[in-house]
Amino acid sequence: MFEVIYYSLTGNTKKVADAIATELDVAAEDVKTKDRLAEDSFVFLGAGKYGPLRALGFRRFIERNDFAGRKVALFGTSGNGRGEEVGALEEAVTAKGAEVAGQFFCKGEFMFLVNRKRPTSKDLEDARAFAREMAED
Repeated sequence: MFEVIYYSLTGNTKKVADAIATELDVAAEDVKTKDRLAEDSFVFLGAGKYGPLRALGFRRFIERNDFAGRKVALFGTSGNGRGEEVGALEEAVTAKGAEVAGQFFCKGEFMFLVNRKRPTSKDLEDARAFAREMAED
């Protein structure tokens, strides 16, 4: 069983979450409406540069869930294009005992000026390929 959970302020990370979820034939869930992880699920977690640890809802979600021994795949977007949000997610979930199976990152549009029209259709296809690769492991 797969779960795709994301936090998206601008919509960039939601686009990636939706692409991953479509590939896995599940619904992407906003962390603001998600309380608990399903038992024994493989979890895809995603956030943008402004989060996840700055995003109080995401931090609380990680704190109240058991990640011990759970496989997770991480994804993120950002305007600066460095993937720092994925590193912050990894730090948070590994501290809770998760096993990180993989990571995906792409640039996201910021303020309609930086990385215009990102994520692109190629970025979203790459996200779907990432989901397929993680599902095969």
